[in-house]
Amino acid sequence: MLSVSNLSVQFGKRVLFDEVNTKFLQGNCYGIIGANGSGKSTFLKILSGKQEPTSGSVHLEKGKRMSVLTQDHFEFDEITVLETVVMGNKELFAIKKEMDALYADYTDENAEKIGELQVTFEEMNGWNADSDAAAMLSNLGIKEDLHYSLMKDLDGKQKVRVLLSQALFGNPDVLIMDEPTNDLDFETIAWLENFLANYENCVIVVSHDRHFLDAVCTHISDIDYGKINHYSGNYTFWYESSQLAAKQRSQQNKKAEDKKKELEEFIRRFSANVAKSKQATSRKKMIEKLNVEDIKPSSRRYPAIIFEREREAGDQILNVEGLEKNFEGTPLFKNIDINLNKGDKVAVISKNSRAVTAFYQIISGNEQADAGTFSWGVTTTQSYLPLDNSSFFQDGELNLVDWLRQYAKTELEREEVFLRGFLGKMIFSGEEALKKSNVLSGGEKVRCMLSRMMMTRANILLLDEPTNHLDLESIQSLNNSLINFKGTVLFSTHDHEFAQTVANRIIEITPKGVIDRYSTFEEYLTDPKIKALREKMYE
Repeated sequence: MLSVSNLSVQFGKRVLFDEVNTKFLQGNCYGIIGANGSGKSTFLKILSGKQEPTSGSVHLEKGKRMSVLTQDHFEFDEITVLETVVMGNKELFAIKKEMDALYADYTDENAEKIGELQVTFEEMNGWNADSDAAAMLSNLGIKEDLHYSLMKDLDGKQKVRVLLSQALFGNPDVLIMDEPTNDLDFETIAWLENFLANYENCVIVVSHDRHFLDAVCTHISDIDYGKINHYSGNYTFWYESSQLAAKQRSQQNKKAEDKKKELEEFIRRFSANVAKSKQATSRKKMIEKLNVEDIKPSSRRYPAIIFEREREAGDQILNVEGLEKNFEGTPLFKNIDINLNKGDKVAVISKNSRAVTAFYQIISGNEQADAGTFSWGVTTTQSYLPLDNSSFFQDGELNLVDWLRQYAKTELEREEVFLRGFLGKMIFSGEEALKKSNVLSGGEKVRCMLSRMMMTRANILLLDEPTNHLDLESIQSLNNSLINFKGTVLFSTHDHEFAQTVANRIIEITPKGVIDRYSTFEEYLTDPKIKALREKMYE
């Protein structure tokens, strides 16, 4: 359906892609993965025609239509919401506009042309376009009273949903999406996962959301060493199989037949656990047909994130009573009463992300509450990863070793070898550790902040959206480290898999109080009683 031939991309001396030849077929969903800077977004731009390769070509099968989820949230500001969605089918929208123009200047001469356009329009189901667009908007949480509003009158999260509706509208043959779950709440992501899992055309997606990749992907397309290789299965299958292959590669003395049996057993086990959606059924068949030789170790580098405690905390951890905070006269939250227990790993959530950040800022001592109190146990030590880390990097001339030295407490911790050890765990080795902090990417800054947190050896970790800006490798490592951490954790995240695998308790902060449950994240989202309570707390 969509093919890439001899594609190369080079920026100066840097080669991003080298003679790539590959195909994307109907009925498959391809999750594009690769380390930061490997060219994922560039590749999508080339596929969609927004950027030219250095050499080579992209070919879309004749008569097929491609749709792309736009990243420009202001492109359609002067257009109504409903019309923005219909514009997703460019050919249909062009015919509609041409008919409207001919009707506005109707003559006997253009009547025949109108008739021809109407036939084509009907064949494309054009007469139902507005109602289909309205239904899709409603499914994504855009209420009918907004359908004829201008896009500029919507807030950022509403715009994301409209642009998503535009990309999905009209059942495109090839659907290309770059980070489609950004700024979506968990309910909308769940709707999108279900939609794509049963989508019968071709989907090509870049995402750092592992739960999303697992739910929708039939293939993982790995960008490595300037090439793209497709692997059957979803992200978890790719990750676990590549880790197993890497482990086996290091087992020099293990017999080849034993390694093969281990891989075959892994394939059988994973096939049995594939979810029962329409697309997952076909994925199961693909995995069962997979050759052991197709499983290869990855060249990915995973940071070594290890949180250790200087001391174990006592039983008194955190007590919050009657906490309240307002923003511009509107309550972010009030009547927040929480007693944190030793060893709790708490996902702190809210429909208003500003409320979560304000809560963290208050309990970390960086901001004052409007009412209420909180107290930490005397044996606790806290380490905090804020949502906005810019204040930590104001002196951009410091190299990373000197940057980390600022947070050292002892003479030993100030020694360069000691500091380089922490930076090395975050893949800042050799000359990388001497780069200036003012040239760091968002992901690199978060990795620096994690180095700082590891060095504090606190027994309480506070993390506000720690997966923001991180690549999949860093997210996976951080996820595993929090599962293994023996202390207490409060964290917020839009990463479903992260919340599901780390949290044993969910605390939701609302304008009317707190919902507090010991449960998994999945159980919390799907419990009908909690759903009803959540709606009431946000009324």
